[in-house]
Amino acid sequence: MDDCRVQLANLVDTRDPKAVRDEIHTIAGLMFPRFDVAPFDRAYSDVIALFRGNYPSYRSCNVRYHDLSHTLSVTLAVARLMHGAVEAGQSLSEKDLNMGFISGLMHDTGYIQQTSDREGTGAKYTQVHISRSIAFVQDYYRNDPAFQNDLDSFRDILLCTGLNTQVKSIRFGGATVELLGKILGTADLLGQMADRYYLEKLPDLFDEFAEAGITTFAGPLDLLDKTQGFYQMTLKRFAEELDNTLRFSRFHFRKRWGIDEDLYIKSIEKNMAYLARVVTLHRENYTDHLRRFARMTKE
Repeated sequence: MDDCRVQLANLVDTRDPKAVRDEIHTIAGLMFPRFDVAPFDRAYSDVIALFRGNYPSYRSCNVRYHDLSHTLSVTLAVARLMHGAVEAGQSLSEKDLNMGFISGLMHDTGYIQQTSDREGTGAKYTQVHISRSIAFVQDYYRNDPAFQNDLDSFRDILLCTGLNTQVKSIRFGGATVELLGKILGTADLLGQMADRYYLEKLPDLFDEFAEAGITTFAGPLDLLDKTQGFYQMTLKRFAEELDNTLRFSRFHFRKRWGIDEDLYIKSIEKNMAYLARVVTLHRENYTDHLRRFARMTKE
């Protein structure tokens, strides 16, 4: 599939849980032909149940930006980066792969409210969602013999998704845990900014910020105006805090699809170019130029 016109969104539909699960199975099989998918599949099914309101003691996801499709996009990006890392000469075990997958799946569980919590939406937890997500994954595996000794590692991996986290200050349990953390931190940014619907979902992100009491942006248009700057900050974070883990994506696309490009950066730059046109030429009716929003299938 060596075609410069290929788009990231056309490879796997990240709004289709089965398609994402099957692709992750394929990627795992490229690294370990007899990879045991059972631990991943169990967590995958439970996280989907959680977001859909079918997990005991929890409500369904009621935030529109950090939704199930975002979690699926990030988990797929984690799988791609881990595969790329292996292709680039990094050593990862089957357990490492599962820890990476699980971290992607559970990194935003902190947005989900318990059934007893009826006030507002999960967006109110924006500023503490990472600690809540860590608590969820640690509770989930506390009595699991396969992962109960890795609870601190899960904590450190999830901490890498915080935009203000100084990754270099984290005392990781080893080089592999550090790599997984940097992969997740990178995948979290790639998964959202490269999404086909990223621009359409930014007003939803503003709503989440507003409910959480974050006053950085005057309104949705102000957030759109500042997104170019956010992208530049993201590139700096990739380089300075996340050890340029982004470089592994190209190894994956070359091996898996025969495409010698970084489709994540290509997709993000396409989003940024369109955003620049919208905020420059269509400020008065910018929502009319984000028409995919009306066609989106909400989880």
